[in-house]
Amino acid sequence: MAPNPTIMQAVERLGYRVTVGDVATQAGLNIDFAQQGLLTLASDAGGHLQVAETGDVVYQFPKNFRTIIRNKFLRLRLKEWWEKVWGILFYLIRISFGTILILSIALIFVAIAIILASLNSNNDSDNSSSSHHSGGGGGFFFWFGPDWFWFFDPGYDRRYQQQRYESSALPEERRQMNFLEAVFSFLFGDGNPNADLEERRWHDIATVIRNNQGAVAAEQIAPYLEIEPRSGKDYDDYMLPVLARFNGLPEVSPVGDIVYHFPELQTTAEERNSQPVPFYLQEKPWRFSEAGSGQLIMASALGAVNIVGALVLGSLLKGGIAAELGGLVAFVNSIYWILLGYGVAFLSVPLVRYFWIQFRNSRVEARNQKRKQQAIALHKANPALQKKIAYASQFAAQKVIGRDDLAYTTETDLIEQQIEQSDKIDAEWRRRLDESGY
Repeated sequence: MAPNPTIMQAVERLGYRVTVGDVATQAGLNIDFAQQGLLTLASDAGGHLQVAETGDVVYQFPKNFRTIIRNKFLRLRLKEWWEKVWGILFYLIRISFGTILILSIALIFVAIAIILASLNSNNDSDNSSSSHHSGGGGGFFFWFGPDWFWFFDPGYDRRYQQQRYESSALPEERRQMNFLEAVFSFLFGDGNPNADLEERRWHDIATVIRNNQGAVAAEQIAPYLEIEPRSGKDYDDYMLPVLARFNGLPEVSPVGDIVYHFPELQTTAEERNSQPVPFYLQEKPWRFSEAGSGQLIMASALGAVNIVGALVLGSLLKGGIAAELGGLVAFVNSIYWILLGYGVAFLSVPLVRYFWIQFRNSRVEARNQKRKQQAIALHKANPALQKKIAYASQFAAQKVIGRDDLAYTTETDLIEQQIEQSDKIDAEWRRRLDESGY
């Protein structure tokens, strides 16, 4: 079984020496899943197990474990190769919609120019016909200008260059789309902005638990979950997935309050300070497009040009002129409805998508407001909730497994470890003899 990429990233972020609780907190994974994943990764990447006298286990990984795994697994190499190929294929798919739009407009106006030139030649003399033919060609190029590849320039929209340079100060620079990419974004958007929502949810929940040293009340977790309204007594059913994922245990107070204890998340490979965590899980609103407004205006304008040009062409094709002229005009006539339909769909799809996004964002905002209200209620905790949280703190603890606590590690031979720990073993025996009175 190939190592889990999420676990690999968590190990790197945590400095290559981790416990199961560390990884489960960092990646928001189920405890059992994290433990199995760490065992698999340690086996495949040459990691080491460090066992404390308490029986807790720390995993130590070499910093080049990705290189070790990459060289070991051909499947991973093939996957990386396919991801690169798919990246190219998907890019070609993205730019194809803009390319088709430009080709559609080009075919429409070239056909219009040919038909107008032919009509003028039937009514004027040869010289006049030549003059009008030249004027028709100029009219065609008036629409597009001589700098055709201006559309393919990623930095053509100069009004947004300042925004592009300002974004370089952010942790990850956001590249300005070129026009063909912007067309795809105009049509279909840029994907789900909350694709990582579950990962963020479990990371935040685990961090809250870890910040409270492994013991919490349900109300402290509620701002990160979807809680359906219930009638009657307020049960903590929504905590069941959290207990299952992080091996939590319910604890009942003398007055009947239930709090939750997570022993696995109390163990860490090194002492860690409280980590920042948002007050509640906030979904990001869906955006119509990440493209600049100038690019969107240009895309919609070209869609309108395609429709208007197709309608003009349709009126000129009446009377069987396509059969007389043949060639390109006959070809355009054969795909006329495709050209017109593409133009209509090009503007209809974004319009429908715009109203659908408004509907989705209203639901996103409603869910955010519910979680926000849970966070406000927690911040303004009443005396009963304060007592509940205080009772949970009785189970709070943090167990740091340092190198001095190790009883065994696979990094060195067992005999060498016994020799190194002989003084520690002798001291332990003396303590036990003294306690027994011998």
